[in-house]
Amino acid sequence: MSNPAHTGPRHVAIIMDGNGRWATQRGRPRLFGHHAGARRVREIVETCPDIGVEYLTIFAFSTENWKRTQVEVAGLMSLFRRYITKEARALSAFGVRVRFIGDRVRLDPKLVSLMDELELLTSENTKVHLTIALNYGGRDEVARATKRLAEDVAAGRLDPDDVDEETLPKYLDTYVLPDPDLVIRTSGEARISNFLLWQSAYAEYEFIDTLWPDFARAEFTALCANYGGRERRFGGVKA
Repeated sequence: MSNPAHTGPRHVAIIMDGNGRWATQRGRPRLFGHHAGARRVREIVETCPDIGVEYLTIFAFSTENWKRTQVEVAGLMSLFRRYITKEARALSAFGVRVRFIGDRVRLDPKLVSLMDELELLTSENTKVHLTIALNYGGRDEVARATKRLAEDVAAGRLDPDDVDEETLPKYLDTYVLPDPDLVIRTSGEARISNFLLWQSAYAEYEFIDTLWPDFARAEFTALCANYGGRERRFGGVKA
């Protein structure tokens, strides 16, 4: 249960951007930056309980990232397999529950098997809920959800007159998660890049210049503290 006195974000979503530029600045290949970024994830996850963040969702690979070079994509897929294998026990021991969102159809079956195993291994944990968006795109998610909704209507399991804005979220990949309160994008870019389009309708946003491999505990903590000072009206006005 959440602490009712807690004013920080309960759910933070992060667009982890800047790995490639971080590596380029150091004269190293882009994959060097991706490995550095993967190591940064654990620090941020372990910070969450200390600042009251119960849910953390990170954008690891988008449906558009397949457009990158074959070498980079293959390297990222290898990194994901290595990350899951290496971090599984540590995440479970820390009390992290891991979920994956996104379309798994295009992913390598061996990677999908590792994802399934990690979800099962951590399924009883509650300290931090870590969701990893892998082969994820907001538009793709809504399209897949709409298709499933339409199938239920066609099969007579759902009355079209009962469809409203509360219905579609039940078909989204994130149906068991609360909507994000705060979305952070690193690296100086000021766009959301097709991430959690439906869920972030009323989220607060922070676009920061820090490249993801340099995004550390202190800055994460400060951004969450800053969120606590914002007035959130959700379309209404203050009484």
